[in-house]
Amino acid sequence: MNASSTQPWESDWNAKDAAIYAALRAGVGLLGACPVSSNMAFMRAFASGFARMPFNRSKLERALDNLRWCFPDWDEQRVYNAGIDAYRHLASLAAEAIATPSRITPEHWAHYIELENVRDALRVLLDRPPCLLITGHCGNWEILGYAMGLLGFRVHALYRPLDLRAADRWAREVRGNRGLFLIDKFGASRELPVVLDRGELIGFVADQNAGGRGVFVPFFDRLASTYKSIALLAQRYHAPIVCGQAIRLGKEGLDPPERIRDQTFRYKIHVSDIILPEHWEGQPDPTFYISARYRAAIEGMIRANPSQHLWMHRHWKARPPHEMSGKPFPARLREKIEALPWMTPERVERLVERSALDASTIANASRTHAPPASGPDEDERDPLSGL
Repeated sequence: MNASSTQPWESDWNAKDAAIYAALRAGVGLLGACPVSSNMAFMRAFASGFARMPFNRSKLERALDNLRWCFPDWDEQRVYNAGIDAYRHLASLAAEAIATPSRITPEHWAHYIELENVRDALRVLLDRPPCLLITGHCGNWEILGYAMGLLGFRVHALYRPLDLRAADRWAREVRGNRGLFLIDKFGASRELPVVLDRGELIGFVADQNAGGRGVFVPFFDRLASTYKSIALLAQRYHAPIVCGQAIRLGKEGLDPPERIRDQTFRYKIHVSDIILPEHWEGQPDPTFYISARYRAAIEGMIRANPSQHLWMHRHWKARPPHEMSGKPFPARLREKIEALPWMTPERVERLVERSALDASTIANASRTHAPPASGPDEDERDPLSGL
């Protein structure tokens, strides 16, 4: 795949699409000429107001509920601040998307990006291709892909095409010019094997809800549906998995929370885990182990920088079969969770108790109306189910 790869609808590109595309390029160019700090400050202020609007109440409450579960020792004010910060973070990503193409260039990227603990990861990427790159909706995942491209790696990232065709074309062209090539997630089962056969890198933002058919693994001490296909690809191609993120940095000399709220167009690339084939070989259930370990890596990224995560996401939307049917927690599943080195007895017990609570909630809902669907909708279907 290359930057000029076409989407199926491009044969139907018309004058309206061309006009929107030209207007988009002009608008982005105009905003890109403005100081990024001004754009980011405006977007973050807008997001603060948007988050508090009555029509957004349910999404903000979801973010706050997620934070209460993940950080039970936080007081309500800290939970609320972090919930608002999630919207500021989302707005910052929009401002950064405009600024990134003109600033993260081969000549100037080192002014904006610092590499932290990447030596071992780079050695793996160079010596043991193909590799999989994993991050979550934390930090700036676009900057992470740009950085890899500027370091000389061809990175192919799964994405959902934007509904606005002109914006989708702009996104693919801009990223392709920096060595980050986008693959439509709904055609990934055809394209990814070709990429991996060439020994190139595949990037995944891997904390999405995978629907009722995913593998359920611990994520903040609660079962979360995770795509099986990433683990299956790693096993099939004997591909190491590198987990990391690009963390937005604050101004020097400030302490949290002031530093969190006064962030700049500067980033630190941090690697949280490297999962090698020898780590899962010999595991009784390699697919479960791989999925659980990279989810744990993403959890660690989020815990280190909770203000840079999209807490409004429905990570725990789908529920496992035993909760949907009201059955006891499966003994075999508990054994697999207890065998994970990072899961303490206290965390396992907390997870089992939360599973019982979720099962009770589903049972209560079913007595008053139809229970929530456990199957995946269009955006939750495993993009590699055809492999």
